[in-house]
Amino acid sequence: MASSPLLSRVRAPEFPAGMDWLNTSGPLSLSRLRGKIVLLDFWTFCCINCMHVLPDLAYLEEKYPDSLTVIGVHSAKFSNEGETGQIRKAIERYAIRHPVINDREFEVWNAYGAHAWPTFALVDPEGYLVGMASGEGKRAVLDQAIDSLVTHHRSKGTLFPSILPPPPAQDKPTLLRFPGKLDIAENTVLVSDSGNHRLLLLEWDEKNPQTATLKAFIGKGQPGSADGSFEDAQFRDPQGIRFCPGDPGTAIVADTGNHLLRRVDFRKQTVTTIAGTGVQGWAIFEPVPALSAILNSPWDIVFHGDGMLYVAMAGPHQIVRLDPLGKEILPVAGSAREDLVDGSGDQASLAQPSGLTSDGKRIYFADSETSSIRLLLPGDTPRQSRIETLVGKGLFDFGNRDGPFHEARLQHPLAVLWDEDLLLVADTYNHRIRALDPKNREVLSLTEGHGLDEPSDIKKGKTVYLITNTNVHGIAYLLSTPEGPVLGNVDILT
Repeated sequence: MASSPLLSRVRAPEFPAGMDWLNTSGPLSLSRLRGKIVLLDFWTFCCINCMHVLPDLAYLEEKYPDSLTVIGVHSAKFSNEGETGQIRKAIERYAIRHPVINDREFEVWNAYGAHAWPTFALVDPEGYLVGMASGEGKRAVLDQAIDSLVTHHRSKGTLFPSILPPPPAQDKPTLLRFPGKLDIAENTVLVSDSGNHRLLLLEWDEKNPQTATLKAFIGKGQPGSADGSFEDAQFRDPQGIRFCPGDPGTAIVADTGNHLLRRVDFRKQTVTTIAGTGVQGWAIFEPVPALSAILNSPWDIVFHGDGMLYVAMAGPHQIVRLDPLGKEILPVAGSAREDLVDGSGDQASLAQPSGLTSDGKRIYFADSETSSIRLLLPGDTPRQSRIETLVGKGLFDFGNRDGPFHEARLQHPLAVLWDEDLLLVADTYNHRIRALDPKNREVLSLTEGHGLDEPSDIKKGKTVYLITNTNVHGIAYLLSTPEGPVLGNVDILT
């Protein structure tokens, strides 16, 4: 922590009145929480680093159930994230059990002097701020500081253990829960059922796009990393998913929460790990054996070139690739500095790449934290690769605007699809699908935000598109008609 938990005597700023509270029966105050240790987590739900610290918070809450209260202070980066309803969905998606305050005007953020997501502030049982820390990897220092506070205030008689009432019950289970990505092969659709920690295999005929039939569940539906049969295998928040080219009997999955790449064999009905150790790493700058590679939130994948599998690594802001034999992970692009900087692959900076597509020569990617669509010309080495930005200006430049590339603005896009000389984009936080025309360098909205809620992926059959309609736990279809695009919902028959 930034200061000693036993020496500092700075009174912690109280929460302002009139703010929206979630995951609790009513507003909380530090004065009401006297006698307990309070840990504030300043976060925003787009941020991969904020996602990474959630297991640390859960660990501390479990270790100190009656002495520690964690409060999430949601200080939104994007305008979509400032809406209380959207925060509520993010709380449900990430299974957050502690109270959360919507700090949409950054009042609490400014009062505490936070400067990065995530930032932690620790308050002792007497209401004094005793330390702050920013970034990932703070479990040990927070644990040590909390343990010291417990010992000190227990002996002093100022620790009064108690447990807050449980948060409201979560919504009833749904067949799909916050689906992330999908892929299509002929009449078969594979969906990352991210919130249920499994995959769904569907039969779908685009002549009747309104319905699909459930063929199989892949995975137990409980978070874990076990390989094995479809019934025994486990995933954790799976995202990117692709049928293998020329072999729809197998598929590759970016098992994001486990920091793994997995192979699904539909003939043997098995799941096997092909890359990663299950431990979160950082950046990759040298070739490394695939099963020894320490990956960091692989979010999407695409096959390109001679069997190479390219991986968008959201955690370290990189793109890497798995060689055709599956033996090595090789770096492609990304300096590991979060920013929007074009140039050679080793010098370019990315910002949470989350969607990949290929036209056969180039790879296009949705760089979500810069609200940009960028292209990659892959080379044999990062120095020989090139990055160029098509739409987007920087980490804090976003909006909802069509027009020429240099004027158009997106908001945290998570997917991009190459389709007959156009790029279709799931403009996630604007709740719409957009078309980018690289030849004329223009952006046009195909849907106007009605019926979609944070769409995370778009793929095409022969003529019909499927979209993961993430926040409504469903799949939508999009088709062209003489009157214009038609958007509808896919009903999954079980």
